[in-house]
Amino acid sequence: MNQINKFPEEVNKELKTYVYRLIDPRNGETFYVGKGKGNRVFDHLNCAVKNISENDKDEDEITLKMQRIREINKLGLTPIHIIHRHGLSDEIALEVEAALIDAYPGLTNLKNGNNSEFGSMTSQEILDKYQAETADFKNYKILIIKINRSASSNMSTYDATRFAWVINKERAEKADYIVAVEKGIIIDVFVAKKWHKARRNYFPEFLSESTNYPNKRHGFIGDKAEEEIRKLFLRKRLPEDYTKKGASNPIQYNYDK
Repeated sequence: MNQINKFPEEVNKELKTYVYRLIDPRNGETFYVGKGKGNRVFDHLNCAVKNISENDKDEDEITLKMQRIREINKLGLTPIHIIHRHGLSDEIALEVEAALIDAYPGLTNLKNGNNSEFGSMTSQEILDKYQAETADFKNYKILIIKINRSASSNMSTYDATRFAWVINKERAEKADYIVAVEKGIIIDVFVAKKWHKARRNYFPEFLSESTNYPNKRHGFIGDKAEEEIRKLFLRKRLPEDYTKKGASNPIQYNYDK
């Protein structure tokens, strides 16, 4: 069977906006979920083969995705392209994409899907979300980092929180505390001792010698916050201003620059 690397124009017109999955043929595992139009589903493979950059917003995500595709290609294989739903409006496609990101653990997607605060939860997590007391940040400068459990399932909360983000380093350094948030609930609190660019000499446990992160990506080295502060924030709900629908940025602040 010939490998398909683009759709003809008459097919693109019928597809409209669609949601797709990339599957690793070695184990049948879905490793990426995305949405797009036209030949977006094939862009990842074509860029990996040609060794050129994708026009994506998230360089870390590109790195993970491209590494997986190139590993597959080295064996003479190609990812399997699945169009999961098509003929969608942009709004519905965002919701379908988010639901699939929730459903498949271990994705190379680093960001949660659209409106992830309303995503997949256990019954206990639902109770925690809507019955927990709301955190009060007013006396502190708080940096909020929303972590993606799918991308960080094999990492500690500390590691999932501290590396690596598109962030204003100077602004981040002003934070008194960093709160790790999952599904709207604060699950840990840290103090950053030092912020560094995402480089191997600072974070060897995350970066291979061949990985090159852009300058705007940073991570921190730090410790858990003191017990008094942890008791103040742990297991509490994020204030409503930081959980509004459409607020997909994983980095938020309660203070100005």
